Amino acid sequence: MSTLTIPQAFGLYGYDAGVLGGVQETRPFREALGTTQQGFGIGFISCAVPTYMAEMSLTEKERGPEVAFQCIFLVSGCAFAYWVDFGFTRLDNQISWRIPIGFQAVLGAVSGVGMFLLPDTPRWYYVRGRLEEGDEILSRLHDRPILDSDVQAMRESILASLELESEETKTLNPLDLFWDRTNLRVGRRLRIAFLILSVQQMMGINVAVYYSVTIFAQIGLSSTLSQLLAAVMNTIFAIGSLFLPSTIERFGRRNILMYSAGGLTICLSIFVAMIGSPDPTLAKQWVAVAAIIIYNLIFGYGWIGVCWLYGPEIAPLQFRHIGGAASAFGEWLFCFITVFAGGIGLEKVGWKLWLWCLLSCAVAVPFVYFLCPETTGKTLEEIDLLFQKESEPHRNNTDSMDASLQEKEEVQCYHQETARV
Repeated sequence: MSTLTIPQAFGLYGYDAGVLGGVQETRPFREALGTTQQGFGIGFISCAVPTYMAEMSLTEKERGPEVAFQCIFLVSGCAFAYWVDFGFTRLDNQISWRIPIGFQAVLGAVSGVGMFLLPDTPRWYYVRGRLEEGDEILSRLHDRPILDSDVQAMRESILASLELESEETKTLNPLDLFWDRTNLRVGRRLRIAFLILSVQQMMGINVAVYYSVTIFAQIGLSSTLSQLLAAVMNTIFAIGSLFLPSTIERFGRRNILMYSAGGLTICLSIFVAMIGSPDPTLAKQWVAVAAIIIYNLIFGYGWIGVCWLYGPEIAPLQFRHIGGAASAFGEWLFCFITVFAGGIGLEKVGWKLWLWCLLSCAVAVPFVYFLCPETTGKTLEEIDLLFQKESEPHRNNTDSMDASLQEKEEVQCYHQETARV
């Protein structure tokens, strides 16, 4: 192979970030360099992986569970890291920090090797006019010849979507991110991709994850018990994500986001009431512990996998890389803001910091209700029609896509009838 595909390039950079970052951080004077390298690597992977998985899904019913399943590993890494830290903090030698930091290189090496086995997505080839390569990957994904009716239906749907979007590339400018005038509402879609993960971070999840030991200590628990409960809480966080792959298509993106945000608001209301009480008791301490643990359980289910899926999912094909980047930018920008300010806030104002997170959880409900249309059950190409304004100049392209989608439905019905016979 003479050239690297896009996922391989991003993955190998992530591999380098994990391996080199783990090695460099074993020298104090290289700590900043190692951390910076890892930061860029994680940033690239965050942009590429959800977009890649969404575009590699064969059907609209597979897309949600596949990205949700990937997020199980994402969240489980937090729990795993806390248990590793909990164990190694009991040691008082260099092993206590060398192994936890160096172990990152092992995971990075596995990821880097795996990247060589991955092709790029057929949509990536089609958008660049490399039709033969796109046909080859599409055929491999379906494990059928390119002339198969299912493969052809998906191919025509993608090409019709590209034709529909072609005019938008000529008219989109940065001002559309603030006041969208495009027919396909490209600016609005990119805004939502950025905002949904920004809102997610403002809801306080990384404050809870990063400062979980401090939070339990402020409740009044001992140091050892605080560390143990921090590991337990992050394990519950990971357990919450296990339920999403089997339910995301059944309940829908909007319902999961809205009802989860409502549950998070209730949990934080109880948590704030308990830790802000002027006369703390043992019972109130444990009610607060239960509330913040349930908060993590609900968050792991409702506001991790869906958010990482939604941004790349709603972005038009020719701007999907920007949608993935906007999502990751919102995530890590507000992760930095909340974690940086969270430590200062917990020290200066204590429990009052959680009022901001409580307000953000409450605001998330109308945000989803008014700004995030339902995408469950729709192909990536059908989502273009979901956002499209009524505009006569684009009618021919729309009709072409509608015909492709109708053909896809007829093919599916034919296979269902054949299966019954």
